Amino acid sequence: MNIPFLPPQDYRFPNPDYALEHCDGLVGVSADLDEGRLLAAYRSGIFPWFSQNGLFYWFATAPRTVLLPEKLHIGKSLAKTLRNKPYRVSVNEAFGEVVAHCAAAPRPGQDGTWIAPEFQTAYARLHDIGHAHSFECRYPDEQGRLKLVGGFYGVQIGRVFYGESMFALAPDASKIAFACAVPYLAERGVQLIDCQQDTAHLARFGSEQMDFHDFQTALKRLNAMDLVGKIGHGTVCSTLEKCRYG
Repeated sequence: MNIPFLPPQDYRFPNPDYALEHCDGLVGVSADLDEGRLLAAYRSGIFPWFSQNGLFYWFATAPRTVLLPEKLHIGKSLAKTLRNKPYRVSVNEAFGEVVAHCAAAPRPGQDGTWIAPEFQTAYARLHDIGHAHSFECRYPDEQGRLKLVGGFYGVQIGRVFYGESMFALAPDASKIAFACAVPYLAERGVQLIDCQQDTAHLARFGSEQMDFHDFQTALKRLNAMDLVGKIGHGTVCSTLEKCRYG
């Protein structure tokens, strides 16, 4: 098994085919996690999965789980919740909080989190330069004050949104955030959402499996295309104001 070390300031990644066939998807190891490394990785269908002893481990998965926004599926139960539950979903109002909550969220079968402080700092830098975005779901408390109860974040390059992690502190919070975010992203030109892992949660939204080479071909085309609208800051959908599901 030959796992290459990725030298600093050289953001080229080896072809993932060898890693997928022989190394369980481990493409390479680096000592850096800067913006150039991250953006080059996502453009190639590669993502950082964890760190150990000051090194960062870069992976690809095949087949790749993706969601095409036009195929988003909202089940009857969630549709009822979206119409009737009081909530507000926003974009980019609490990026750091969302990432911190994702890092703290317990994961079945995992001891600890892959979102170490170095990852939080790296994605905050991507957010600062407009390539990482968060979606926040807030519920009103008994006094009517909105509290952050769920959300997710990811990386956006061109017309691709690469989902990274989500959390929920209250029932349906992450589902509501995702259901509202996908149409919002589609309206701005996003044509492909990378889900990375195949989960029952995402399958209920209509995720599907894509051949890895087809995925890479789609990335090459869509990463080079501009959005048709800015992913900004503010309300995405809210039953407390005007909601697309109302």
